Amino acid sequence: MPELPEVETIVRDLRLKVLQRTFIDIWTDAEKLIKFPAFPKFKKEIIGLKVEGVNRRGKNIIFELSERRILLVHLKMTGHLLLGKWRKTGALWRSEVSGPMQDDPTNRFLHLIFWLDSGQMIALSDMRKFAKVELRKASEFYSSKYFKDLGPEPLSKSFSSKELGERIQKRKRKIKQILMDQSVIAGIGNIYADEILWQAKISPFRPAESLSFWEVEDLCSAMKEVLKKAVAAKGSSVSDYRTLSGEKGKFQEIRKVYRKEGERCPKCGEKIKRQKIGGRSAHFCPKCQK
Repeated sequence: MPELPEVETIVRDLRLKVLQRTFIDIWTDAEKLIKFPAFPKFKKEIIGLKVEGVNRRGKNIIFELSERRILLVHLKMTGHLLLGKWRKTGALWRSEVSGPMQDDPTNRFLHLIFWLDSGQMIALSDMRKFAKVELRKASEFYSSKYFKDLGPEPLSKSFSSKELGERIQKRKRKIKQILMDQSVIAGIGNIYADEILWQAKISPFRPAESLSFWEVEDLCSAMKEVLKKAVAAKGSSVSDYRTLSGEKGKFQEIRKVYRKEGERCPKCGEKIKRQKIGGRSAHFCPKCQK
């Protein structure tokens, strides 16, 4: 699932390309992707709206549109947005732009396309069709329980080890589970929870409440460092994620433990292990993260 660095990469690229552009048409072969309103009404309402801003909250892409409307896109497990031009050949859409848009099979699962007045198209490629797309009034969206329940942004200037400590104290769940809880901290998932905990030398199995003051300090520092590096690398393409131009991110080339079971820890040389926590895999060094 695309996490904070992947979504932030997409949002930054969209800001450079689609601001002040107007939606003029839409196509889908998977109406279930549109969670609200139903597709016929969604299509009628979005045509003519202009993109006035693009932001991220947690793992959500938020298009701020004219008439105080919000287009929400959550990529879920296998979704990513692309910007380009495609033509339909039979039942398939083929990119008119050479390179990864044409050559990378991951970019071919197009199930939702928006046409812009610039002649460009925003496409959602999603192999498993789990993504969520909604069009709502801004007041309705920002006052919703879903939006209000999101935790703080770990890369915001105001987010500190003090706030992190306050949010995880008295929580008995394992620290990896806490890091992935979107109501505690927004945007972190499986990849970066593993990388952050390795960087901070904290076992993913530790109860959150057991962390000392200094360990919380280290955890907060590791969180900011790892996420900033991942954003600079344009995210991690260990699976389906691709950038807006269809290219792979680079963070997978410098990751330390995620999906590296059996390989040597870069710090101590011990073999990386993988173990289940609440139905998800945790990758860790048993020596560095005792």
